[in-house]
Amino acid sequence: MNRYLIFLFLGLIALDQYIKTLFVNGFTWESSCISLVLAYNYGVAFSMFEFLAHYLKYIQLALLTSGVIYLYLNKELFKEYSLAIVVLYAGGISNIIDRFIYGGVVDYVYWHCGFDFAIFNLADVLIDIAVVLIIWQQFRSSKKKKESTNNLVS
Repeated sequence: MNRYLIFLFLGLIALDQYIKTLFVNGFTWESSCISLVLAYNYGVAFSMFEFLAHYLKYIQLALLTSGVIYLYLNKELFKEYSLAIVVLYAGGISNIIDRFIYGGVVDYVYWHCGFDFAIFNLADVLIDIAVVLIIWQQFRSSKKKKESTNNLVS
């Protein structure tokens, strides 16, 4: 993995942890649409599986470790999706760090403009961005394959 990706990985984790520390130490901000307030999520997305709160950190750690092993065995896959994987793992590991330190994930962005939405954090956004990057790369790759197949037929 090149130095840029390592720096990005560590920088994203550090940024997310720094922001979360601000909220744990009492920072809040309120507006009519978005509030920045501390909330702990003891489950996963939308607080699902909260009854597994104590075990989730180990389950998630096992899933990420399995992913690392898979990527180690499929190095070409990692090369192709390295940026998305780095962003995905930065978000995932940062949320796991929360579980070990605070017992749950530190969330702080609460959207309540027109409708209430789940409270989330930067790590959650990073995971979403990674998924979008993977889908975009898949779409682009599929489009290239179609074009090359069409060029062969023509």
